[in-house]
Amino acid sequence: MDIKNKKWYRRIKAPRGVIIAVCVLPVVITALFYILRGFPQVMGWASLNISAPVRGFMGMLTGVYPFSIMEILIIAVIIAFIYYTVSSIMQTVHRRGKLKILGKRLLPLLVAAFYVWGIFCWLWNVGYHAPGFAQRNGFTGQSVNVHNLTEVTRVFAQRANELSLLVERDDEGNYVGNRRQIFAESMYVFENISEEFPCLGGRIYRPKPMMFSWLMSRAGYGGVYFALTGEANINTQPPYVLMPSTVAHEHAHTLGVFAEDEANFVAIVAGITSENVVFEYAGYMLGLMYLLPALADAAPEARNEIASSLSPQVLRDWREVSDFWQAQRTVDTGIQFVDTIMTTLTQALRESVDTVYDAFLRANDQEMGLMSYGACIDLIIEYFVTRELIY
Repeated sequence: MDIKNKKWYRRIKAPRGVIIAVCVLPVVITALFYILRGFPQVMGWASLNISAPVRGFMGMLTGVYPFSIMEILIIAVIIAFIYYTVSSIMQTVHRRGKLKILGKRLLPLLVAAFYVWGIFCWLWNVGYHAPGFAQRNGFTGQSVNVHNLTEVTRVFAQRANELSLLVERDDEGNYVGNRRQIFAESMYVFENISEEFPCLGGRIYRPKPMMFSWLMSRAGYGGVYFALTGEANINTQPPYVLMPSTVAHEHAHTLGVFAEDEANFVAIVAGITSENVVFEYAGYMLGLMYLLPALADAAPEARNEIASSLSPQVLRDWREVSDFWQAQRTVDTGIQFVDTIMTTLTQALRESVDTVYDAFLRANDQEMGLMSYGACIDLIIEYFVTRELIY
């Protein structure tokens, strides 16, 4: 085969109108989103009729595989980007009309980026501008006060104490978790709560363990839902005590709960109503980890009283989680200069990811940014008060 036949694809000439249309279409898709995102009802319709079906279909396709398609795609994109960039430089550096040639080489990258971002906007960002879970289900925030915060925190502490004695532990009293079991049982954790909130009754797919869990740990995240593949990707490194809540949080995103505070609330309530001891305990533990710090600001004495009532098992599990995430901030190889460099890089990674994600949330009307994760306490309090679940 001669050289010309090897490069047959270069002789294919598309009509100029087709090329222009292909290049302009993603810009139109993206621009249309930004024009319409100020209309909640339009965004709500798009979330229900465009985002949900497409994400569900993608979740069904990728759910066939036990590994994360998201990670494979990201690796492939990085490799392709590096190859294309190096190839472009090599093809332009020794040729005339460098800027023209470079522009032609960069145009496909720009078009591809617009396609990805435009599709992502309509699959995921659309949900941030539609009526949220709390609004659709009549939450008002009127039940939040110091008394109710104290009583709800007390309930969470008592239930965590009780359940801490029922979960499996080793001879030394350490929490023993089973990832496969947690992943399998997470498929049914919404059955009870969906009777109260029918919008949570949709189909969910198997969560995916992440190959690069160590990198997620260094960045400070327990999981990520990826709308383009419909996958709930889970960091498998953290202590298993909170993994059920992490999985439930990502499943909540699958079911169309977009805001982080609402996804945390759904994860907690789904867990504590699941009649599954492992998920119940995780739900009460996660809620307690948000409620106690909030109570410390509002009523320090009440916080100290409740904290002193926590069982040794709860304190042990809390400490294990805290120690794990604290350890991810530093590197300890025993070689000082290596530790210094790697710790600095780890901190830079964490700050960069947090900054980008915080900006992303704020740009999509999540005014609290990363702090929105903890805003779930307002929903928890209202849920417990309105249903008379406090003693």
